[in-house]
Amino acid sequence: MSLKHRALSLTVGLMALVVAGCATPQRGAAEWDGLVRQPNTRLDAVFLKPDAEIPSYTSVILAPASVQFARNWDPNRGGRSLSRRLDAADITAIKDSLATMLGDTFREELAAGGYQVVTEPGPDTLLVIPAIVDLYITAPDTNVAARSRTYTANSGRMTLVLELRDSVTGETLARVVDSQSGRNIGIMTITNRATNTADAQRAIRTWARALRSGLDSLHKPGN
Repeated sequence: MSLKHRALSLTVGLMALVVAGCATPQRGAAEWDGLVRQPNTRLDAVFLKPDAEIPSYTSVILAPASVQFARNWDPNRGGRSLSRRLDAADITAIKDSLATMLGDTFREELAAGGYQVVTEPGPDTLLVIPAIVDLYITAPDTNVAARSRTYTANSGRMTLVLELRDSVTGETLARVVDSQSGRNIGIMTITNRATNTADAQRAIRTWARALRSGLDSLHKPGN
């Protein structure tokens, strides 16, 4: 591994911890660490470096996603039976599964747009550091009791904090914050592992398309 690649790996690891642990900006804030909020975006908040000349990126280094549950989330609330209680291994598995889903979906969407996902920094390469925070699953399902059913009106919520950096200089170019909720149709419906996964996939696909759209606005590969 090259010295530059080692330094980049360390930066990715540190930034993943910082982004996952940091507080998101106050609602309506116009600035975040010197980045300026942009108006009229499809996401909750987009902050860009002011007066930055952002080059056209044709490839992406995608850091592994970090996942953090909401502070008030209790996976075993409501006196769940022993057979359905979640332990530390279950919670780690949820985090790992969600991180893998995000990575796979982002890579798929980027590839569909003509962008390469690479591991080495370069002048045409953007470093993307994703973190999922405030993850709250209303009815986590261990799938142990196949015949048991849980009914909810909303399967949960999660927030993406995405940091975009130049892969060579490490300059922070943008941060994105967006929250997504699961089904909220006003009536009680069955919630289980399958429905939770489907809701998470829908939210992550929305974020992946937003990233691709943002890159397209800078440069369309093949043009």
